[in-house]
Amino acid sequence: MLNLEDIKKRLPHRYPFLLIDRVLELKEGQSCKALKNVTGNEYFFQGHFPGNPIMPGVLIVEAMAQVCGITAFASVENPEDKLVLFAGIDKARFKNPVVPGDQLVIETEYIAHKLGLWQFRGKATVDGKLAARAEIRVAVVNQPPRPKAD
Repeated sequence: MLNLEDIKKRLPHRYPFLLIDRVLELKEGQSCKALKNVTGNEYFFQGHFPGNPIMPGVLIVEAMAQVCGITAFASVENPEDKLVLFAGIDKARFKNPVVPGDQLVIETEYIAHKLGLWQFRGKATVDGKLAARAEIRVAVVNQPPRPKAD
């Protein structure tokens, strides 16, 4: 549904910190399903861990937060004047490792929204098996228009 260029219009992240390759489904303000192709070239595999590469849990959570940002961003007025920031995490659990060659499917579901703070339930799976889950909060704040990026 959204390709990489569409995602870059909604999130300020860029390589190496943009962790979403494609949005597969987006229900405005309700839910989002996105994909991260995990390749052996990822910068973090150089040190996490040599000989046994595993995607760091904090980056899986960051990917979930970016998907939450896409969901919240789709529902705000004047999105070109907004910035979505990671505001909190609760109940994070890591169940199975994510390794090179995996396709990480990230799904987020809206829980609540109050005063610019959005709360979501997120999960990340590989081949239908749960890799991680968490509750994530993002804040939607005003900002000057972002400069055009590549």
